[in-house]
Amino acid sequence: MSKVWLITGCSRGLGRALAQVVLAAGHRLVATARDTRDLGVLPPSDRLRTVTLDVTTAAAARAAVAVATSAFGRLDVVVNNAGYIKANSIEDLSEDEFRRQLEINFFGVYNVTRAALPVLHAQRDGHIIQISSIGGRRATPGLGAYQAAKWAVGGFSEVLAREVAPLGIRVTCVEPGGMRTEMFSLSMLDNPIAPDYEASVGAVLRATFGRAERARGNPAKVAEAILRLAHEQQPPVRLLLGSDAVQAAAAAAAERAEEDARWKALSVSTDYDGSDSL
Repeated sequence: MSKVWLITGCSRGLGRALAQVVLAAGHRLVATARDTRDLGVLPPSDRLRTVTLDVTTAAAARAAVAVATSAFGRLDVVVNNAGYIKANSIEDLSEDEFRRQLEINFFGVYNVTRAALPVLHAQRDGHIIQISSIGGRRATPGLGAYQAAKWAVGGFSEVLAREVAPLGIRVTCVEPGGMRTEMFSLSMLDNPIAPDYEASVGAVLRATFGRAERARGNPAKVAEAILRLAHEQQPPVRLLLGSDAVQAAAAAAAERAEEDARWKALSVSTDYDGSDSL
């Protein structure tokens, strides 16, 4: 069955791969980018509309949703894929840069989701897919702003999923591992790493950035997985993609469980007991 999709951040990387897969499968698509000239790689089709969208602007998000409903009569799948990253220590990343990453990576998701919800609510049907990251479960030195936003996306998505499930709306937070895209190129380093942060931040970032060939994730296969996900009537609220994401999530969960257990006595010591005065 043909669906109407709206995908943000289609100019490159996973967004472009997903747009191509969606069109190839016969679906209708509103593809967005900050500059629609970057969408020229998508083949012209009466099933395609391209829209300029800055996800940090709520009015622009509402306009993009309106294009979908006016052109195709409904909206079935919303994919919040637009993202941005600059890396450095929390101390050395400027406040403006930190806020910019939160504006794009979290509030952009919020804006597009909130714009789409009235349509999906009225339909009593639809699927919102947030492209997060395994960084939404990890704590990687140098990625404080980016991962803070992704942790926020995960929490936002879990709450939203519970709120809208009775309305027939599905929500999934997709958490891929590393993919072979330009997003994690050396150009994503904000400034030179300060000497005192070389051991904790510099070494990690140099192992992460600039070596796309080391990433295990294939964007085309991730796109195919998301296409399959959109046809599920009972999709997961969180979905890991990539063996590295699966391994990292398990390690993070085990580390947190071990620390919780180690400090359990102090954790439970704050409850009222029989000797407390009320």
